[in-house]
Amino acid sequence: MSVLLPCYRTKLCWQQTPRCHITRCSIPTCSAAMLMSGFQVFFLLLTLSSLSPLFYYSFFGQKLHVQQYHQGVLQKNISILLWHWPFGHSYRLSGDKCLTMFNISHCSLTDNTSTFSTADVVVFHHQELSRGLSSLPLHLDRPASQHWVWLSMEPPVNNANLSRFNGLFNWTMSYRRDADIFIPYGKTIMKRDDLGFQAVSNRSCLVSWVVSKYRPQQARAGIYESLKKYIPIEVYGKWNKKPLSDKKLLPTIAKCLFYLSFENSEAKDYITEKLWRNAFQAGVIPVVLGPSRATYEAVAPPHSFIHVADFKHTADLATYLKHVIADRQTYEMYFKWHRTHRIKTYTDWRERLCQICVKYPNLPVNKVYQDLERWVNN
Repeated sequence: MSVLLPCYRTKLCWQQTPRCHITRCSIPTCSAAMLMSGFQVFFLLLTLSSLSPLFYYSFFGQKLHVQQYHQGVLQKNISILLWHWPFGHSYRLSGDKCLTMFNISHCSLTDNTSTFSTADVVVFHHQELSRGLSSLPLHLDRPASQHWVWLSMEPPVNNANLSRFNGLFNWTMSYRRDADIFIPYGKTIMKRDDLGFQAVSNRSCLVSWVVSKYRPQQARAGIYESLKKYIPIEVYGKWNKKPLSDKKLLPTIAKCLFYLSFENSEAKDYITEKLWRNAFQAGVIPVVLGPSRATYEAVAPPHSFIHVADFKHTADLATYLKHVIADRQTYEMYFKWHRTHRIKTYTDWRERLCQICVKYPNLPVNKVYQDLERWVNN
């Protein structure tokens, strides 16, 4: 007499013996003598699955799976090594910065490259790698459990020489919402208090724009050149030889009714401080150029911006801006979100790095980007 038992094709599966044979439907037929030991293993695995989140059982797939995430490590101290500082601007890392500054526990940051062999995560900023200012430690023995993070807050056009990094990185860290570690320039947060934000309409200028790197071939340059024919635009920044210090930036923008939050690249999810800081924190209405309206609506406060793509011609955009300032009710509609939402910006690299520990338990264990360029340019 023989019985049918499921065949598990994992490291924890039963070893086949001469007493078992594989049928056409790939189910082994084993003797009844093995039935008891089989059920004993079954109940042992079932017990483990109820005790640990690392295991779950799939009866339909007839396989024992190990869930590929770092669950159950919430109490472990995660060590993060930053291989080089982005753009050469460093911060102090002494002490428990994640806990004392951002209330994130069990997370240690270091830029001491001699700790490479003991780091759980190593972060590499792409700009330094692509420009040859830093290199990957391929000459060192990389621990099997160590994860490498590719970090960039730049749009695809500024991320060059990607193909040579294929098969090396486990996780991506970017403004992209589909990145493994999503770190936006800013975000919208619900708030409970209604402080009755007062919209100011009697300002000294209509539209302002701060730009340092002006490129005539960029879409924002063409729209600006056309828009200024219909309405006055006050331009600041290195390009116009009117640079603004950090202290003067927001007060200067706040004198105007609108701000041109024009991104230098129209890329997926690429919404920078031009919206979060320059416009929202200055208390003006942003006129945005970047990803689609739907993308802005997904992250920005409700009815808080004017999208260039909503207008067929820049003349129509200029006409609408004039309508907004002429109609007090329409103007104030763009500030109603202040009653229910607030803005948080991310400017400190330490806070961004600490976010790795927050997301660590849910990050994939065995992921490798075999074609990093394809993901970046997607």
